[in-house]
Amino acid sequence: MEKAPSINVLDGPLAPCSTAPMTGFFRDGACNTCAEDTGSHTVCAVMTAEFLAFSKYVGNDLSTPHPAFRFPGLKEGDKWCLCAARFMQAHDEGCAPMVDLTATHKSALSIVPLEVLKLYDVNA
Repeated sequence: MEKAPSINVLDGPLAPCSTAPMTGFFRDGACNTCAEDTGSHTVCAVMTAEFLAFSKYVGNDLSTPHPAFRFPGLKEGDKWCLCAARFMQAHDEGCAPMVDLTATHKSALSIVPLEVLKLYDVNA
């Protein structure tokens, strides 16, 4: 699997998203991506209770630990490389989490417009 260039949505170097918990398609702490990342795990999102409940409701329980997969379960305040389509769905439903634009991969823009991401900029 060949990583796409590590560029963020602001055309700068991709910053780390989280190493505690370890995130990313490559589990390298960044929202790096590649052609095999069909879910586009490219949006560095800051978890909220509301978003975690929404994600569980739509079939992706991110809050329950799965030790067999070394997944601790996410809690409010954790950063996570979220699928771009799930972020867009949460935006459409009014419960999108905040995002770190410096740690959100440029390829997310093929699914989520920059103007939408900027509405949730945690650094604004």
